[in-house]
Amino acid sequence: MAILSEEDCRTIMKKALGYSKADECEINLSGSDSANIRYARNSVSTSGAIGQTSMVISSAYGKRLGIVTTNEYDDASIEKAVRLSENLAKFAPENPEFVSFLSPQTYSSPSNGYDPATAAITPAMRTDKVSESLKIAKDNKLTAAGFLQNSSSFSSMMNSHGLFAYHNATDASFSITLRTEDGQGSGYSTKDYNQVSKLDTLAFTKIAAQKATRSSGARAIEPGKYTVILEPAAGIVLLEQLYGGLDARTADEGRSFLSKAEGKTRLGEKLVDDRVNIYSDPANPELPTSSWAGDGRPQEKLYWIEKGVLKNLTYSRYWAQKQGVKGVPTPDSIIMEGTNASLEDLIKGTEKGILVTRLWYIRPVDPQTLLYTGLTRDGTFYIENGQIKFPIKNMRFNESPVIMLNNLDALGKPERTVSGESFQSALIPPMRIREFTFTSLSDAV
Repeated sequence: MAILSEEDCRTIMKKALGYSKADECEINLSGSDSANIRYARNSVSTSGAIGQTSMVISSAYGKRLGIVTTNEYDDASIEKAVRLSENLAKFAPENPEFVSFLSPQTYSSPSNGYDPATAAITPAMRTDKVSESLKIAKDNKLTAAGFLQNSSSFSSMMNSHGLFAYHNATDASFSITLRTEDGQGSGYSTKDYNQVSKLDTLAFTKIAAQKATRSSGARAIEPGKYTVILEPAAGIVLLEQLYGGLDARTADEGRSFLSKAEGKTRLGEKLVDDRVNIYSDPANPELPTSSWAGDGRPQEKLYWIEKGVLKNLTYSRYWAQKQGVKGVPTPDSIIMEGTNASLEDLIKGTEKGILVTRLWYIRPVDPQTLLYTGLTRDGTFYIENGQIKFPIKNMRFNESPVIMLNNLDALGKPERTVSGESFQSALIPPMRIREFTFTSLSDAV
């Protein structure tokens, strides 16, 4: 029962609303089916599947709100949950930031985020994909640790004002780390797609295997400022600190890197290099997402940074109302424009620099300047005269994505990647950056 159709959701939520006696009531019904295989030391360690649903009932009397969650959908259980949410609301203190639930909204056409073939993946299919990956590891005398997961999900909402929304999606994701026998070389690859047909575990494992083999025998170089090429899996963990921080309230209240004196913000100002264009689009065929946000507001194609200028900020419904503006919700996905240049093209155009496969253990240093620190890992290489010359030892960096995008040298072709920190997906290009700051060496592989 984990994946409910649009009609099933309508039936259950309509029943719940029928029991409501509150001033306002809103129902959120969601669920997922997921299955996975995890492997380490070249053998499967765990395999499992889980299906779950939940219904959240929000009842409001004025600005008093009570919320109850249940996963029982018979008439008696639903009515009991509705009554409990109403009782909680009556005893709750008033919430000064409560905003009345939305009236019916107009949403764009549903995205193509649901793929029947991905929803129908069998345990045998997962096993076959993992077998391909393990064969590459064993043939190259490497040790593999990986994770393969597929899922189907749905989300829906309905309220007493007549709003209704429904979205379903599928996802297939894969990550692999390969180590050399002596433990001195490491390679990594990660991908996720809505369509399992795009998830080529064999090809992605070959990439990680090549990096592992080539990274053995790494040399130490002096920390300092270098030209770097950040592969998408490396760039995303810094970029998401930028686009994840585009919140109007924190900027207005002086708590953000976008804040200015006297309650002003940098909205409308040039923030980064002219070539930087970052937007969201729920209908993007490579990264489709829901046409509505979690609070029921429509998601539309919107530029956040255009030609280096900060164009939009996200607003909660309360803060938009307080500021007297049309607020926009936080997007479910981010896309950064690039060029048609390949990663190889960026390498060939580099006189001296460092190729970074992955950045990890990202931690804030200074929120006001968006300065972060972290480490390279799983394949870091020195480039000279357009060629990869030798592997180098990993280093700690101190860098701000704002400064980084002002030191932009070149962009490649965007590709879908996954953050190793937030596990969110984005469509971003590899980037060549000038004067990227490395502060110390690391012995970690």
